[in-house]
Amino acid sequence: MSRLPMSAASYLPRVLLLAALLTAPVACGGKKVSRIDPTSVTDLSGRWNDTDSRLVANALIEQSLSGAWARRYAEANGGEAPAVIVGEFRNRTMEHIPVGTFIRDLERAFVNSGAVRVVASSDERQEVRAERQDQQEHARADTRARLGQELGARYMLQGEIQAIEDEEGREKVVFYQVDATLVDLESNVKVWVGQHKIKKYIERSRLGW
Repeated sequence: MSRLPMSAASYLPRVLLLAALLTAPVACGGKKVSRIDPTSVTDLSGRWNDTDSRLVANALIEQSLSGAWARRYAEANGGEAPAVIVGEFRNRTMEHIPVGTFIRDLERAFVNSGAVRVVASSDERQEVRAERQDQQEHARADTRARLGQELGARYMLQGEIQAIEDEEGREKVVFYQVDATLVDLESNVKVWVGQHKIKKYIERSRLGW
C-alpha cells in the first residue's frame, strides 16, 4: 500500500524545530569582546578594581610628597632626593585584592614624581645581584656593574587596605580605607601617615547582583 504524502501543515513544525536546533548553539555560545582604554573608569561589580588601585596610589603619593620629610631630607643632604622602598600592604578585606598591582602603582607614582629614588624590593634585588655576580666572571671588565654600590633605602612605605560593606535589600554600600605609613629605617620614626577613602553605592537589579 503506498504512503500518503506529508501535508504542508504537518511538515512546517518539523522544519521550524530543525531550524531552532541548528541556531541554538550559536545563540547560547556567542561572545562579544571589545578592547577599551586601560585607563578608562569601569565599575561592573563595585569591588576593588584597577581604577581604584591607580587613583588611590596617586592620591597617597601626592599626600606623602606634600609633607615636610622629603624637603628636610634634601636640605640635610645637599639637595639629594631621599631613597624609598615600598614595603608590604596587607589586605584586611574579605575580597581578593591584587596587592602586587597596587604596590606597582605606588612605585610608579613615586618614580614619576621625580622627588624620590625608589629602591628595588628584596625579591627584585636577588635577581639583580645574581646578574651582577655573573657579570664579574663573564662580562668585559669595562662593562661590569661594580659590587658594593647598592643604594640603601632610608624610608619604607607600608600600610593596609580595609573594607566595610553595608547591604539592605537591593542596595549596597562598599567603603574602602587605605592607610599608609612612611617609616625612617634608621630611627623607626614615622615621618608621614596618610589615608585615602573610597565609598561606592551599588544598586542591584531585580535579577540579582
